[in-house]
Amino acid sequence: MMRIRILCVGKLKEEYWRKACEEYGKRLSAFCRFSIQEIPETRLPDHPSQAMIEAALQEEGKKLLEAAGEDSLFPLCIEGRMLSSEQFSRTIEETALYGESAVCFVIGSSFGLHDCVKQKGKMRLSMSPMTFPHQLARVMLCEQIYRAFQIAAHTRYHK
Repeated sequence: MMRIRILCVGKLKEEYWRKACEEYGKRLSAFCRFSIQEIPETRLPDHPSQAMIEAALQEEGKKLLEAAGEDSLFPLCIEGRMLSSEQFSRTIEETALYGESAVCFVIGSSFGLHDCVKQKGKMRLSMSPMTFPHQLARVMLCEQIYRAFQIAAHTRYHK
């Protein structure tokens, strides 16, 4: 069974976001081994310099790559590719067909991801040209992963 992980920087603060992710986690258990792993966000002052931001991103990037191990990495970033739900489903299916049984989607902090994470990715993904809070993006990613498996199974969930 395929293993799918969401690796992210920071914790979900509100209970309703956690419950939404937990619900999709339960639904996904029929299709894959799903988990979410959180990496602590590097603390920065209210108005950090660009050098401070870069150092924080580099530190978080190192932790993210270490946690990802040898999984097939899909970083989410602004410059990533936007896919339809059907294309996203095919991407997951093709990844499995090519023998990669562990997929790791990566969501960075509010400052994004360090280039070392983006460069290691199999494909950079973008959810939209719009900006979303990272907590909402995590829930949206959970839903899209669930939708991808529903599309592959030809269920009525995706109309």
